[in-house]
Amino acid sequence: MADGYFISPKDAAQIEMLTGVHRRTMGTTDEVMFCEFFLERDSSVPPHSHKNDQVGYVIFGALEMTVGGETRICNPGDSYAIPGGIVHSARAIVDSLVVDAFSPPRDDYRTEAR
Repeated sequence: MADGYFISPKDAAQIEMLTGVHRRTMGTTDEVMFCEFFLERDSSVPPHSHKNDQVGYVIFGALEMTVGGETRICNPGDSYAIPGGIVHSARAIVDSLVVDAFSPPRDDYRTEAR
C-alpha cells in the first residue's frame, strides 16, 4: 500500500489471501482501513472473527454471508455490518467484488500490503 492521501490500484498490489479470494488494501488511516475483495465463483472465507468492526458493500456478484449464525444472500447494492468479535463467513455464488472498511485497521492487512 502506498503512503499518502491518494491510492490507486497500481499502488496497492492484489494479494490472493485464500484460494480464489483476492484482497487489495487501499486507503488506511490510524482509525480505519478500506479494502477491495474480489472473490472468484465458489471461493469462500471460512468462519472467523477479529477484534475489528467490519462494514462492507457488494459492488457486483452475489455472496452468501453468515454473520453471527444468520445467513443471507447479499447482492449488488447490499451492505453488511459485523461488530468486532462476531463469527462470520462468506461464499461467492458468482464472481463478486466487495469493498470493506475495518476499524481499527487490521495490522495483518497493513503488514502484508507493504
